[in-house]
Amino acid sequence: MASGRGGLQPRKQPRQARAELTRQRILAAAAHVFAEYGHAAGTTNRIAERAQISIGSLYQYYPNKDAILVELLTRHLDAGMAATARQQDEGTPRFLEEVVRGYVRLSIDNHLDDPQLLRVMIEQAPRSPELLEKVSRYHQVRTAYVRELIEDHPESRVDDVYVAARLVVSTVELLVHQLIAAPDPLEPARLENELVAMVTRYLMGGPHGQGSVAP
Repeated sequence: MASGRGGLQPRKQPRQARAELTRQRILAAAAHVFAEYGHAAGTTNRIAERAQISIGSLYQYYPNKDAILVELLTRHLDAGMAATARQQDEGTPRFLEEVVRGYVRLSIDNHLDDPQLLRVMIEQAPRSPELLEKVSRYHQVRTAYVRELIEDHPESRVDDVYVAARLVVSTVELLVHQLIAAPDPLEPARLENELVAMVTRYLMGGPHGQGSVAP
């Protein structure tokens, strides 16, 4: 994906409160512009206009719109990691269905702020090595967390806990992303209930389909 002026890193790290406020205005404006116009039409001129700054001032902070989009996605991933850490600190629920519900709700909540912006960020943001490493780390942390949750619950009857954890993380992330940001999005509570039912039945079904009640 072309980056226009080259580079995906911010030009300037604010050291004063005023400069940090300007950067926050740029990011907030870009979030609105990308959500409204998409990546192709979400130009730096539109971002600068929405932020009420000159285009020259914008370029003091970011070399192009892709660098802004990468920073928005990086912040989204950081927020997801922080939310996972907070949920870990709360302790493990007693029942497996409660565990699954907590994880599914965490994923849905992380997609609700602006689903259309999230679609642009995930599907159209350029991939720098640093961002790919952060995405990989994000999935590793969530997989380790889900694996620990599965291992702590005797109700779970999956044969391969590691593979099961990866399946749960990938399935929940993909479905939530697609169905929350769809043109006809699912209502979050209904999506949560059906995802919880699907994942819980999988985890409690037993290896190779064993453990289910015979007809």
